[in-house]
Amino acid sequence: MAAKKDAALKLVPTDTPIEEFLAGIENGRRRADAEALVSLLREVTGEEPVVWTYGIVGFGDHHYRHSSGREGDVGRIGFAPRKANLVLYGFNSAPGSEELLQRLGKHRQGASCVYVNKLADVDLDVLRELAALGYRHMSSTTDSFVPR
Repeated sequence: MAAKKDAALKLVPTDTPIEEFLAGIENGRRRADAEALVSLLREVTGEEPVVWTYGIVGFGDHHYRHSSGREGDVGRIGFAPRKANLVLYGFNSAPGSEELLQRLGKHRQGASCVYVNKLADVDLDVLRELAALGYRHMSSTTDSFVPR
């Protein structure tokens, strides 16, 4: 059973074009927010988005290695437009992110991600700063937003 569980956690890039992925988001507000995030993260990172498994949109390449020995590849920073909210990956792991998160606006945090109901709830300038900080951090570490 453990092998099946590990296989289920495997994040891999897909060949789904970002435009196709975005067009498939049924909720209009969530789709508009996802499109805005793609634009913002393209600008901040200088990277093109890649659609990964589980509907995660990643920017850049990052190889992580946990102390447990588990390792793999993910985007340096990313997001997932879920039905209930936007899940932002790599936005709360960098040193200095806590102070920015206090100024972000309405959100909640998980162990490895930030949840935002809609972009209108947050300060986009602060979100941009968090994205830049997270991207730089993930460029210089083997940490990951993937659960250990």
